[in-house]
Amino acid sequence: MNDKVDKLVIFLAKRDGIDKLVKTFQYVSKLLVWHLETSNPAAAHRAKQCEVASGLSRKAFRTGRFLTGFNALRRNPGPTPTYRCLSVFANAGEMVYFFFDHFLWLSRTGVLDANLARRMSYISAFGESLGYVFFCVLEFIMIKEGIEEERRIKRGLLSESKEKGDEIKKIKVDRVMRLMAVSANLADLIIGLADIEPNPFCNHAVTLGISGLVSAWAGWYRNWPS
Repeated sequence: MNDKVDKLVIFLAKRDGIDKLVKTFQYVSKLLVWHLETSNPAAAHRAKQCEVASGLSRKAFRTGRFLTGFNALRRNPGPTPTYRCLSVFANAGEMVYFFFDHFLWLSRTGVLDANLARRMSYISAFGESLGYVFFCVLEFIMIKEGIEEERRIKRGLLSESKEKGDEIKKIKVDRVMRLMAVSANLADLIIGLADIEPNPFCNHAVTLGISGLVSAWAGWYRNWPS
């Protein structure tokens, strides 16, 4: 059995899968608040409650997530000095993000002083944004290398070869996945900038809502079982 229900069950069994589903709830709710706040304040209030609950739930799901970046650096920092350097900054930023996100969650749930929330949010968003910039650079480097490899294979393709055709297809699939990762990282970068340096564009409900959904749906695509 490998139908859509099987794949959905597998997707939701992953921590990233359930995170992307709840993230969809969170940012759809944010857009509903913006759309309904003048015409139907009661419905907008319920949507706001859903948005807040979803955001807090996602932070609980991410408990211990900062160890992922640490393990990536420990196990596979990269094949070259350039990769290793970029990986250190990318994963370090992500580790800061997820680590301080724990304290942000605790302060917003009332376990810690609520006054800590703003400071924790700033530190977490700064680390997040730094990490996403370096992750995007890494992805673009890998996309460029994939394009060069694809051209090299095509130049050497003197006759039809199923093996080489499969290799080209694999490169193209990898490129799509990396472009999805870049889309998600750029969308999350906008959300992070809204916390670091509030401004009319990044902090607008529509900008945040669309950015959140782009990130969530790119994550759906990348994590959906093949």
